[in-house]
Formats: sequence, structure tokens, C-alpha cells
Amino acid sequence: MTNPQVTTLISDPQRLIKLEAVHNFRDLGGYPTKDGQTTKWRTLFRADGLYRLTPQDAQTVIDLGVQTVIDLRTPNEVSTRGTFPVKQFPVNFHHLPIIDATWNDGDTPEIEDVVEFLVWAYREMLEHASKKFADAIKLIAEQDVLPAVFHCAAGKDRTGLLAAFILSILGVPEEIISADYGKTEDGMKRLIEWAKVKQPELADAYANMPARFAASDPRAMAIILDDLNKKHGSVQNYLLEIGVSEKVFTALRAELLV
Repeated sequence: MTNPQVTTLISDPQRLIKLEAVHNFRDLGGYPTKDGQTTKWRTLFRADGLYRLTPQDAQTVIDLGVQTVIDLRTPNEVSTRGTFPVKQFPVNFHHLPIIDATWNDGDTPEIEDVVEFLVWAYREMLEHASKKFADAIKLIAEQDVLPAVFHCAAGKDRTGLLAAFILSILGVPEEIISADYGKTEDGMKRLIEWAKVKQPELADAYANMPARFAASDPRAMAIILDDLNKKHGSVQNYLLEIGVSEKVFTALRAELLV
């Protein structure tokens, strides 16, 4: 049963940035930490595919103060679909692919249970892409990067794990981290409704895709965080082990907490 206070936090109307063609652009601000601080609003955002932004959408993103865009998608996704419109709307753009192939392009086991599949997928990602996540965290901690947005295709898996790591560094409770991850479900619904009208072929692709590919069950994130706590003592210990320094933790807390 979800804690009503957590539901209220996750559903704060300031959180969702309403755009026409991007449906999961969310602010990571307003979350309480274990030591009584709060994550800063309008400083770090998570999103789905920013290549779909309309010119008005892109202007809305710039008006938020965003100066850095971190694209976590594969080289193939970037070359076939494009990126944030950097020529018309100058930002500091970084392409940091977390994985080499998406589930559609790679071999995935036939695991029907959604949570079981996501846990398998995220364990695989952490095994093979830990250095990539460390690089993304270090980039966000650099001077003059924020306000920033990081994104993948649906803003769910690669983006979800990176958001979980950042929020863990900031001391946000894991119940909130898992609920924030689960909020992507609403974004997927908005995306599919939009696609039915604007991009029917995308809507068809989602309709024919195994349900597990589009899911974001918060129980999966809770299991992954629990994995890391059991194996490494804490999520922060895991991050130290993969090359994120205490100095980076300190920089992120200074920039992202009030």
C-alpha cells in the first residue's frame, strides 16, 4: 500500500513539466531527505525522448533555465531519431550512452512477470554499465552544468536508475525514490494517447510490444536498491565502489539541496 504522503509528494503539480510532445519531463525537486533538507526545485529534471520536442516545447525547457542536456540513449537511437534541437536552442549537450543496444535490438529472456523482468534488466545494466552511470553522475556534479535534464527514450530505465542514484546521494528515502520511478507509468499513458493522434506508428509499436518493456513497477526499483544495500552496505557505498567520489557527493548535495 503506497504511503499517502509519498503519493502527494510525487504528484505535486510543480513536478510535471507539461509539454506537447514529451510526456515524462519531471522535476526532481521537493523531495525531503533523511536529515531534514529538501531537494531543490527547478534545478535537475528527468525526461523521456527530447528529440520529440516541438519548438514551443524546447522554448519551455530553455525558459526553465536548463543549460545542460544529457542524452543517455544508444548511438543507434540518436542517429535514427535525432536529439534535443541544439542548433535552434543552444544548450551544453552531452551524449552518454548507458547501453549499446535497447531491449528491442538485443536478446532478452522471455520473463513474463513484469517485476521479475525489470529486476533482471536492471541487474544486467548495473553489471555492464556501472562506469557509464558513474560518468553521468560526475558530469552532473561539475560546475556550471545545472540546471540540467537527463533523459533516455521513455525516461524510465536508464533515466530511472540514474535518478535513483542521484536521489540516494542526496539522502532521499528509498520509498520516495521507488515511487518517483513508478510515476513514469502516467507518462507512458500520456505518450500512448498522444501517439494515437500524432504518431500512429509509435502507438502501434507500443500496442504490439510486450507489456514488460513499457512497465515501471516501483517494486522493481525497491528490489534493486535492496540488492545494492545488501551487497555493498548502501547505495552510496556501491557508487563509491564504481568510481563516484565523496567529493562528487558533496558537490551534488551543495547544488541540489536546500
